[in-house]
Amino acid sequence: MATAAPARPSFLDRLGSTSHAWVAAASVVLVVLMIVPVPPWVLDMLLSLNITVALIILLTALYTENALAFSVFPTLLLIVTLFRLSLNITGTRSILLHGYAGQVIEAFGNVVVGGNYAVGIVIFAILIVIQFVVITNGAGRVAEVAARFTLDAMPGKQLAVDADLNAGLITEAEARERRKNIQRAADFYGAMDGASKFVRGDAVAAVIIVFVNIIGGFVIGIFQQGMSIIEALQRFTLLTIGEGIVTQIPALLISTATGIIVTRAASEGSFGHDLSRQLVQEPRALLIASVLLVLFGFFGLPPVFMFPLAAALFWFAMRQFRAKKTAASAAAKGVAGQPGAPGVAGGAMNAPAVKPAESVVPLLSYDPMELEIGFGLIPLVDVSQGGDLLERITMIRRHAARDLGIVVPPIRVRDNLQLKPSTYVVKIYGLEVTRAEVMVSRVLAMNPGTATDGIDGIPTTEPAFGLPALWIAESARGDAEMAGYTVIDPTSVIATHLTEIIKTHSPDLLGRQETSALLDNVKQHYPVVVEELIPNLLTVGEVQRVLQNLLRERIPIRNLLLILENLADGARASKDIDYLTERVRAAMARHICAEYAENGLLSVITVDPRLETLLGEAVRRGEDAYALLDPGTVAKIYASLTKKIADAQQGGLHPIVLTSPGTRLALKRLTERAAPSLVVLSYSEIAPGLRVESIGQISTTEEALEPVGAGA
Repeated sequence: MATAAPARPSFLDRLGSTSHAWVAAASVVLVVLMIVPVPPWVLDMLLSLNITVALIILLTALYTENALAFSVFPTLLLIVTLFRLSLNITGTRSILLHGYAGQVIEAFGNVVVGGNYAVGIVIFAILIVIQFVVITNGAGRVAEVAARFTLDAMPGKQLAVDADLNAGLITEAEARERRKNIQRAADFYGAMDGASKFVRGDAVAAVIIVFVNIIGGFVIGIFQQGMSIIEALQRFTLLTIGEGIVTQIPALLISTATGIIVTRAASEGSFGHDLSRQLVQEPRALLIASVLLVLFGFFGLPPVFMFPLAAALFWFAMRQFRAKKTAASAAAKGVAGQPGAPGVAGGAMNAPAVKPAESVVPLLSYDPMELEIGFGLIPLVDVSQGGDLLERITMIRRHAARDLGIVVPPIRVRDNLQLKPSTYVVKIYGLEVTRAEVMVSRVLAMNPGTATDGIDGIPTTEPAFGLPALWIAESARGDAEMAGYTVIDPTSVIATHLTEIIKTHSPDLLGRQETSALLDNVKQHYPVVVEELIPNLLTVGEVQRVLQNLLRERIPIRNLLLILENLADGARASKDIDYLTERVRAAMARHICAEYAENGLLSVITVDPRLETLLGEAVRRGEDAYALLDPGTVAKIYASLTKKIADAQQGGLHPIVLTSPGTRLALKRLTERAAPSLVVLSYSEIAPGLRVESIGQISTTEEALEPVGAGA
């Protein structure tokens, strides 16, 4: 079977591959022009090139639809301004040394102003006034205002991107691209605000150079070359005006292009690559410039320079026209359907168009966290209907970063017609973790224990904490609050539920990639700590497991620096994850106790010393720490623990169990199924100076406290 020949790179691709070399060479030439005298014919060629570049820039700006398509313009403006000043210096040197600066300047002095230096001065003054007062001043003002407005609008644009992302209207990749474009636009207009000052300074420099040339030429002509006053004035003034006009006309064109481009952000690659692709991307601009150069050659400018440049631009334009036509034809017909394609005998038949295979790779990925809502809950999301759930979700992610120390991935919100209208479902990596119902037209009233009067409503269960509640009419809110009820709107109910889900499932949301991002953030400010720990002592995965253990017991990891320093110290003794976790917990004693202590007092449930001894004997060290006890003993522990937890809750206290460091983890894992929210602390996690009060003790009968196999 015949194989298709590899596609040849386009002309712009080949030009861009060598752009670094010729841009560097051009930059060196700019410096050489200021230092080394050049023959008049070289100056003629460079002045012609200056006019050509100015025409292309102006026409490209006219055909450019937005600033991103010509993002290289601020840097290009600086380069062409420097090029023009180099030509000014070179022309001045030739005029003052030889009284001659080539055919282009001679033509502008004789043809454009008719050989009359007085007329030339007037025309030059008019050009300066137009450029400096009108175009440059206006373009600079537009660039300044555009830069200011773009920067002021950035927060709103970023929020709009976040809202679209949370609503599921765009993907994560599209959101990153939009944020990047917003930043590029701000950078572009900020650069244009500064670049417009180049043009203004160039206009001032042109005026100064003209006066210096006239005075210097007049003195040199009289005292060094023996000319008469009239002859010196005629000769050097005419050449100076010609040189000024030949450089100011391109400056005027580029100033106009500046004003055009700032009214319509930044480049993707190097300046040379973008310049080579963007400056010649529009064949119509090249064709018009080619025609204008031919006309210039016919009307007095040296044809020996104008015609070759016109031919070159015409050749560029034709290549671009053919390339666009070929691309459009290939897109319309398809390569497989073209006559004579490989594999079709004699080209007499058209091969059927082959539908490209659909990529199924995107179907393999899950959103880390999703919120699916029934169509009845859409008003909570729709901003036009007053919904602020998306804004609440953004606040939830911020609170999670501040309180837990993790970056919660974007929560994708989408409607699901298969759900009941008032139902919402929360998924983590595609798996449903909870579902609940809210009533959009009502508010939720909960009795905090102080309300005495009953109110009418629809009985329900508050989804976040499982507390009994009532859905009441909005009009009854005032009466319920007067009766002592806590009243919550539907959006707050969902937001509170999401917050608790994030706290509960934060270990699942913290993967290796997220851990690496947290470490990179610490490394920016404390590189020594991270470099000492990773990868010399621990891997990213091992650090992740320690952080997940902390989050699993709702210990914030925001003070990541303290955690990493203690991991670095502990990893030298052992790399056991449980050991490292307990060491970090001890170091975070103040953080842990600050979460549960009130007024310097920590109320705890202690553990009977005999039970601690039994747990210590029953603990087995392996992949996880666990206590192997017989079912009867475990039942007695659960019964005692349940009673003490109920007593603590009746007293308005959060149940906290205090035990020895050696048995803390085993007791936590033993009780987490019966009481998953139970806080288990060790003596080493009590902050210095904190008062501890015992409100009960977990214990069983000594006869029942026998480990499995104890009698063997």
